[in-house]
Amino acid sequence: MPHAELTLTIPEEIWIGDVSRTYDDAAFRILAALPGEDSGVGLAEVTSADLPAVLRDIESRDSVTSMEILSHRDDRALIQFETSMPLLLFPVQGSGIPLEMPFTLSDGQAVWEISAPQERLSELGEQLEEFGIPFNVDRIQQHLESEQLLTESQLELVEAAIDAGYYDTPRDCSLTELADRVGIAKSTCSETLHRAEEKILKEFVTDRLAR
Repeated sequence: MPHAELTLTIPEEIWIGDVSRTYDDAAFRILAALPGEDSGVGLAEVTSADLPAVLRDIESRDSVTSMEILSHRDDRALIQFETSMPLLLFPVQGSGIPLEMPFTLSDGQAVWEISAPQERLSELGEQLEEFGIPFNVDRIQQHLESEQLLTESQLELVEAAIDAGYYDTPRDCSLTELADRVGIAKSTCSETLHRAEEKILKEFVTDRLAR
C-alpha cells in the first residue's frame, strides 16, 4: 500500500493557518480531530515563546466557537477547540482516507502522512484542489505489509535471511548455512521461505495492478 507525505499550504481564510503565520515560532501538534456536519472539534498541543498571545488570538477568532485550555506549562499548552470551519478535514472526509495523527502545523503549513490505496490518494488530491488547499507531495513509497502478510516464523526467517545476506548478489549465505544459522532443517527453511516470498510477491503485484 502506498505511503505518502504531503505538505499543505493552509489558505489565509483558515484561522489556524493565519494564527500560525502571525506567530511564526508557534507549532500546533494536532492530536485528534473530529469533523461534524457544520463544525469540527480538535485537540492540539500548542508551543510558542509568546503562548498567552497565541491562545488569546485563537480564542478571538470568529470561526473558533469555543476553546478550553486543558493544561498549561511554560511555553506549551494542551487545548480543545471547536470551529465552524474545519476546512482541513473536509478533503479527508470526502476521500475516505483516515488521517494519521498526530500531525504538525507551523508557519501556515501542515505535514500529513497518509497510507491508502492509489485511487484514494488520487481522490484526496482532487478533494484538496476542490477546496483550494495547495499541496506538495514530498515523498511517496510502496510499503509491503509484511508483518500482516507473514506469520511470525515466516517474518523472523525472512529477516534472518536478509541479515545473513541470503538475498544479496552474489549471495553471502547459502540455504544450508541459513538453516543451520536459525536451527531448522534445510527442507523446512526452503518451504517457509518459499511461502513467505509467494505472499510478498503476490501482494506487491496485486497492489501494482490496482494503481
